[in-house]
Amino acid sequence: MTSAPLRMLWIQSGGCGGCTLSLLCAERPDLERALALHGIEVLWHPALSEATGSEAAALLDGAARGETVVDILCVEGAVLRGPHGSGLFHRLGGVPARQRIERIARRARHVVAVGTCAAFGGISAAGANELEACGLQYEREEPGGLLGAGFRSRAGLPVINVAGCPTHPGWVLTTLALIARGELGAGDLDELGRPRFYAARLAHHGCDRNEFYEFKASAERPGQGGCLMEHLGCKGTQAHADCNLRLWNGEGSCTRGGYACIRCTEPDFADPGHGFLSTPKIAGIPVGLPLDMPKAWFVALASLAKAATPERIRVNAHADRVLVAPRTRPRAAPDGSAAKAPGGRRRR
Repeated sequence: MTSAPLRMLWIQSGGCGGCTLSLLCAERPDLERALALHGIEVLWHPALSEATGSEAAALLDGAARGETVVDILCVEGAVLRGPHGSGLFHRLGGVPARQRIERIARRARHVVAVGTCAAFGGISAAGANELEACGLQYEREEPGGLLGAGFRSRAGLPVINVAGCPTHPGWVLTTLALIARGELGAGDLDELGRPRFYAARLAHHGCDRNEFYEFKASAERPGQGGCLMEHLGCKGTQAHADCNLRLWNGEGSCTRGGYACIRCTEPDFADPGHGFLSTPKIAGIPVGLPLDMPKAWFVALASLAKAATPERIRVNAHADRVLVAPRTRPRAAPDGSAAKAPGGRRRR
């Protein structure tokens, strides 16, 4: 960690502000303590700083001219380029936000896209994209965005895409900590610029419905305990994130709350082509299969798994609570002639 504080500037662009709200839920340590621990000073944040109006505009002007040093530029929300590339859909202190972001990004030591909107366009770029929204270095899955595919910050890195809708507070603070410690290099980012410490996992990992997934014992309606993939749109097997290992607010995740994973860390999640809570199928087979699994293997394994589903799992998959508890396996008798059930009675 450097001895002088790293100066972080945070700009909110075309989004809902949900990533800031998520960040405020950081715990162990909380946001203020985490930033102090990692030696990061908030130069300006629209929701956390007192400066506003002309005072904030002057600070942004100074950063754009290089008079105010910015070590870390965080952008939350998509960049709005419309109408017709003018950027006038979103002005910040009277200046198109896209212009301010681009100028400051080219002077900042590190540039961090906070959330899927800032990384890839996200919800703001969904559908017909009348806003002409894009991410900092991507337009959905295509490299480019506002800064261009070849952009590198003064530290020599591309935009660091902390994707998620909203993004997990732990992903943001760990990324900032790695930057502060000088431990985040190009090799620590995946092919879409996402830090590997969380993007090398799938949301499926650690899901508490995995036993139902293994036997393809599927929930058919919301509120049931079974796997959400086959009928209710869950894409946890296709989402790069550690949501079920790094829980939200200490104990939660989408699937633990009964909601399907919608792949919100992926560039195209906002335009799935179907309802978020339904699974499109062809000939009864889900279209979106787990990553790295050939279709023929999935079909074969799913058929075998369904045939071998224990009654306990089959019943509980369609219930809103555990109706059948796991059985205790009978103990073998010492002479091997019979087995004893719990309580000591010899089984016949």
